[in-house]
Amino acid sequence: MKVAVVGATGLVGTKMLQVLAERNFPVTELVPVASERSVGKEVEFKGKKYKVVSMVDGIAAKPAVAIFSAGGSTSLEWAPKFAEAGITVIDNSSAWRMDPTKPLVVPEINADVLTKNDKIIANPNCSTIQMVVALNPLHKKYKAKRIVVSTYQSVTGTGKKAVDQMMGERDKAVKGANGEYPMAYKYQIDLNVIPQIDVFLDNGYTKEEMKMVNETKKIMRDDSIRVTSTTVRIPVMGGHSEAVNIEFEKDYDLGELKSLLQSAPGVIVVDDPATQQYPMPMDAHEKDEVFVGRLRRDETQPNTLNMWVVSDNLRKGAATNAIQIAEYLMQKGLL
Repeated sequence: MKVAVVGATGLVGTKMLQVLAERNFPVTELVPVASERSVGKEVEFKGKKYKVVSMVDGIAAKPAVAIFSAGGSTSLEWAPKFAEAGITVIDNSSAWRMDPTKPLVVPEINADVLTKNDKIIANPNCSTIQMVVALNPLHKKYKAKRIVVSTYQSVTGTGKKAVDQMMGERDKAVKGANGEYPMAYKYQIDLNVIPQIDVFLDNGYTKEEMKMVNETKKIMRDDSIRVTSTTVRIPVMGGHSEAVNIEFEKDYDLGELKSLLQSAPGVIVVDDPATQQYPMPMDAHEKDEVFVGRLRRDETQPNTLNMWVVSDNLRKGAATNAIQIAEYLMQKGLL
């Protein structure tokens, strides 16, 4: 199958190439696409070098599927052009997620919404993906009423510039070095936390926080779930973490609830307080699963659970989820 990766030189695009190779996706020809300034550069895939081409040349190559990670404005402009050429687009930006005509898909939950006519498919926000993968088996059994989530998000979610800022600040603190480094954030990120991800909206929430609210309802196909979110950037790499408080309509047995999570696709339970076992970003790094732990009853109100959810935001939160969508389309004969 001929596959295009749009934004192939970026942090997520590079991860997409890695995951395509690891999962042995049947790529017969790779078409790496990027902005004009990257055209002619080389990327490596399965030991071979491929030259980056322009958007126009990417369309002309007629891939069966184009996996986009090139930013919202690029997706808005170019995804429809790829789609018009009969190419199925799986888009990692926020551009199409809340468009009612475009499916927003986490394969473990709602891949069944996909049809052959869906030429632009949205990949959800990284922090939303990991939460709903853990939430889905519990919602099916106990019916989630309200979710309060606070996130602890890796600098890799911002991109290479943010990683360079944090490592530059760390070098300066440790070595006294005065090397130049970019500022992806308004403030220092090393030895700090920044309680803002994306821009503030009129309601006082950030765009990232409202993504979690709105995308959760769309993926779960349930507008009655109430979600409130606080999203925070922290100086780690490897994955995002979330403290999730869920109020259910029905009461639950904690042992049964844990068993539901243990048997859920894409979930690994790491939950043994006696031996201090719980998920951490360094454990999730370079893994595709969503890790869940610190499972405990909220003692302040009935039918309510606290849990801790961790996942590699570049993999399940972006590249892996997109490629799992492509795998599903291929398996169902929809490509």
